[in-house]
Amino acid sequence: MKYITRNLEKVVNQVTKEYPVVLVTGPRQVGKTTMLQKLMEGTDRGYVTLDDLNERNIAKTDPELFLQLHKPPVLIDEVQYAPELFTYIKIHVDKNHDPGAFWLTGSQVFKLMGGVQESLAGRVAVLSLTSMSQAEISGGAMEPFTIDLESLSRRKEGREEADARAIFDRIYRGSMPAIVSGANSNSQIFYSSYLSTYIERDVKELSHAIDSLKILRFITAVAARCGQMLNVAEIARDSDINQVQAKNWLGILETLGIIFYLYPYSNNLLKRLVKTPKLYFYDTGLVCYLTKWSSPETLESGAMNGAILENYVVAEIRKTYLNCGKEPYLYYYRDKDAKEIDIVLEHDGILNPIEIKKTSNPGTELIKVFDLLDKSSTPRSKGAVICMKPGLSAIDKDNYIVPIWMI
Repeated sequence: MKYITRNLEKVVNQVTKEYPVVLVTGPRQVGKTTMLQKLMEGTDRGYVTLDDLNERNIAKTDPELFLQLHKPPVLIDEVQYAPELFTYIKIHVDKNHDPGAFWLTGSQVFKLMGGVQESLAGRVAVLSLTSMSQAEISGGAMEPFTIDLESLSRRKEGREEADARAIFDRIYRGSMPAIVSGANSNSQIFYSSYLSTYIERDVKELSHAIDSLKILRFITAVAARCGQMLNVAEIARDSDINQVQAKNWLGILETLGIIFYLYPYSNNLLKRLVKTPKLYFYDTGLVCYLTKWSSPETLESGAMNGAILENYVVAEIRKTYLNCGKEPYLYYYRDKDAKEIDIVLEHDGILNPIEIKKTSNPGTELIKVFDLLDKSSTPRSKGAVICMKPGLSAIDKDNYIVPIWMI
């Protein structure tokens, strides 16, 4: 099984010199431990995992003893199992001030992980690792995705060109390291065991005593609505649970780094906008498994092709930011007249409107909606249609056509 270099490695090495604690969060099986163990090679850093119940017990009941047994520099895996450690890590850090003393991993999203913010504020660099991006899979360099001709031209280097069939193949297979590296050639078998081994176990741990079939029915109902505005009532109805439970379980999927939301763009000058977020999965392979597509070909011609393609593009753009250690400011626009812009990317005081389309020949009608942002107090800059066109092109001087493989 070959190791695939992760873009986040550069960021880990950089923040290790600056912060006493580095926390890498992200869903299970995306390669957090593998990446950090690779970076540890040839160093004196120790390793311990809290998946080991004996170690977990010591960490929870006697955190002071645990840190005597596992002296820094150390990598502590799955730290969410023993939040009791955080106070003692803080005491050690405040006394010794050693940069890079603690590397931590957690299979929960940091913002939603209890206890870290209070104890380690200002002492911890928090990074998110997701399933692999197109750039990592093809070995290309990574920078955050922006609609700028120079940076778009740079993106062509080190990317693998892909036509519609190849893109849907990527979407269908998913981007978990075990599949990409060839350790698991059958993505369907991988996702089947991934659901029962990890997601189900973690959901039960966070929510106690849940029926396994209900969990599966719930996650399937969520996957069937990827790329759509969140409708908790519909998800609850299809899963045969109540809306409070559906909200709680959605919170758990977000905590586990399985789903994320795109919130509607708004500012005080734009009126009559919707308030509901849209729901996306980080990994489209899991969506395809849950929604029971039998092959990339049936997916490409199926009823969900547009929604899953949109999910793939939004997730890939988001990954380009997270993999560089940056927070993405991605939104969507929709007003009460149902006029919609798929992505509004905000950075450096400007807005880039982006449409996502399965077409390989986008026309000017697709960019008319971009004018809706002209009333915004943040200036609109270049726009783009991300689509199946084979090469970088333009609709006019302000709007580019960007192939999906170039994200």
